[in-house]
Amino acid sequence: MKKVIFTVAAIFAFGFANAQETKVESTGGKGFSSGDIFMSGSVGISSTSEGDDKFNSYTVSPKLGFFVSDNIAIGAKIGFTGTKTEDASPLVEDIKTSELSLGAFGRYYTTPASDFSFFAELGANFTNSKIEENGAPDDKETGFNIAFAPGVSYFISNNFALEASIGVLSYDTNKPDNGGNPDSTDTVNFGLNLSDISLGLVYKF
Repeated sequence: MKKVIFTVAAIFAFGFANAQETKVESTGGKGFSSGDIFMSGSVGISSTSEGDDKFNSYTVSPKLGFFVSDNIAIGAKIGFTGTKTEDASPLVEDIKTSELSLGAFGRYYTTPASDFSFFAELGANFTNSKIEENGAPDDKETGFNIAFAPGVSYFISNNFALEASIGVLSYDTNKPDNGGNPDSTDTVNFGLNLSDISLGLVYKF
């Protein structure tokens, strides 16, 4: 059995060598302050093969935020995700999935003007997904998600910061758009899960 996995993602290892706060002026230098704009997000491509079976996926999810005060930031995010499963068997149809998400978030930062700070994020997303299978009608689904995720930020230069967050509480509801009155699926997650850890790079304008 042969398995090849190739992954390219905008994920950076998070770490810090000094937990001591380094205060800086609110204008210029490291850290955040009122009026700052920042951008983050992720881009990922993966491909897995097992024999003649193949699975490919991609994701693009930029996020833009604005500090309305020294401690509070608000922002918007958009996401695109797609997958394709190719089965070598002629009896199994290829399957494609695609998802578009639009959302908003708010953050509260502690010690935002220092190199190292903590934040708490509350975000909400609307999603629209579609599953395409050859020879079958498309399955469509709409959903809503709200999640709480604490995190940490560490500036490595005046404009770039490493960031890590973990989702600890979320609520999801999804409803098929196949006509009639299909039931929705509601899910509540609470707890720490390594799969919910997000690592990334932040750019401050």
